[in-house]
Amino acid sequence: MSVRRLLRPLALLLSVVLALTACGGGTQSATPGDRSEGGTLKWGWTLPTTWDPVTSSAGNDVNALSLVYAAITRLDDKGGAVAGLASGWKYGDGGKSVTFTLRAGLTFSDGSPLDATAVRKSILRGRDQKDSLIASQLHGVTDVKVVSPTEFEVLLDRSDYQVPNLFAGKTGMVVNPRAFEADAKAVSTKPAGAGPFTLVQLVPGSHANLDRNPSYYDVANIHLAKFELKTISEPATVVAGLQSGQFDVALLPAAQIDAAKAAGLEVDLIPSLTVRVLDVNNKIPPFDNPKVTEALKYAVDRKALLETTGFGVGEVNVQPFPKGHAGYNPELENLYPYDPAKAKQLLAEAGFPGGIDIPLTTSDPEGLPEQVQEQLKAAGIRATIKLIAPAQHTQLVYVRHNVALAPDGFVGRESPLQALGVVYGPEGLMNPGRNTPKALLEQFDKIRTTPLDDPGYAKAIQDATAIGVRELPNVWLFSTPRIFARNPKVSALPTNFAVQRFDGVKVATP
Repeated sequence: MSVRRLLRPLALLLSVVLALTACGGGTQSATPGDRSEGGTLKWGWTLPTTWDPVTSSAGNDVNALSLVYAAITRLDDKGGAVAGLASGWKYGDGGKSVTFTLRAGLTFSDGSPLDATAVRKSILRGRDQKDSLIASQLHGVTDVKVVSPTEFEVLLDRSDYQVPNLFAGKTGMVVNPRAFEADAKAVSTKPAGAGPFTLVQLVPGSHANLDRNPSYYDVANIHLAKFELKTISEPATVVAGLQSGQFDVALLPAAQIDAAKAAGLEVDLIPSLTVRVLDVNNKIPPFDNPKVTEALKYAVDRKALLETTGFGVGEVNVQPFPKGHAGYNPELENLYPYDPAKAKQLLAEAGFPGGIDIPLTTSDPEGLPEQVQEQLKAAGIRATIKLIAPAQHTQLVYVRHNVALAPDGFVGRESPLQALGVVYGPEGLMNPGRNTPKALLEQFDKIRTTPLDDPGYAKAIQDATAIGVRELPNVWLFSTPRIFARNPKVSALPTNFAVQRFDGVKVATP
């Protein structure tokens, strides 16, 4: 699901995601050479919608959930699947089954064994539980067969080489069966995983305190003894919070980068899967006319939007994948330059020589929506901003499909095919018109049946991206990185497209 709350105009976006809990004093504390094992890191971010990956309703939850859960696989810096709980895997029956081998001696944080039987139960729960929000990602799994205590075979209804990527996110996070079999609802506040940390205290809406999990399979790379996760409401307070010692690391609004540097803080720009977009429902007139939706793509000045909304931090983008990702198609880079005259011409060809009047539905009237409204005027598109409550967005846009045009955002998925399905698939949340070209469905099948190490794999994804960008109405705007400010006593953060990890991070202790 897209996480629109995170993808509002950047300053507002960050006010929702900014919640870094800091540990220790201000920026004057220690030099990099003083960093050692132990200490507490305070991270400002958001608490997850739930601590249960099966019922998590926001894509961005994966960052917090990764603190307490380990997934079957992980993604490398280029978005490829690598070993996680599973040390390896092999395909069978032309991709209709995948056999995973678990690391030896795995346990959950409560000491119970994390074996193939536990993994089987966790996967099938995600597929079958009534309120599961990952069920659609597992509908192709017909069964999970326990081969041995350390081997399990995922049986599929068709060839699907994407499974290792799929299992790198919430879908592959293994929940302890002892917990969900006893009380599945309790997992929402009492996570039961095998991740790098364990939750020891939770104050809903405020903060979570965690301790290092000594049984984590990669505990040698977890140098922090404790971890604090907090939410904050005002991004304007981030720099002051870092200076005072309230935070050690914090997601930073782009507008505050210079202030953070002036305060002696380190600033990290970490590539992410976040792409800003306008959702367009092409079943609602006048967007049922392809020339009108094409006109929209020429009527927005992406560079100007990036400069004003994101303070120039990010990259203009007309597709759902950022540069560096396997699905990014370089041939699309300059496909829709800002050209209001061409937009007017397309509207005239569509039968609207006098322009059109449309609603622009948003819960954030200031910033990006206002700028888009102003830009569209030059192309003869008169947009009236319709304000809704944030809680209505999901229901109106993704469920009822009765919104014609809405600013939104997309944070990608671990599986490129899954990501394309969200924005372009016939059941895709961000495809409210539910119109998926036959050629694109055929390309989806090609991706699914192409091994990840096949030389043609990346091209298969990029070809699908091109079909979606050209034939479906989504108006992609720009990609944005995760921007972090950190106290110099904290070592550099790992970079990863999909999730913010803390492997190898150290903090200086008094």
